[in-house]
Amino acid sequence: MSDVIETAVAALNDKMSGGFDGLAKFVIEDEGAIMLDANGARAGDEEADVTLTADVDTFKGILDGDTNPTAAFMTGKLSVDGDMGMAMKLASVLG
Repeated sequence: MSDVIETAVAALNDKMSGGFDGLAKFVIEDEGAIMLDANGARAGDEEADVTLTADVDTFKGILDGDTNPTAAFMTGKLSVDGDMGMAMKLASVLG
């Protein structure tokens, strides 16, 4: 597992102490994937209700609060595949 994924898993678990009501996947280009569910965040690459894909800088910006997930989506820096309602719920948890 890459350092980026390890750091992101820890940051997501800190941010989302109660887990996430659903199954979401963050794909960080050239690094790997993170799964989010009721148990929190973990490295993994399984089927999910929604998959969000971004490069490392965009993902870090979203985690740090410097990048608005909706703005990243609207400008093409974040792609969403699957349940858009779940993606919006996830964005509100991260924002």
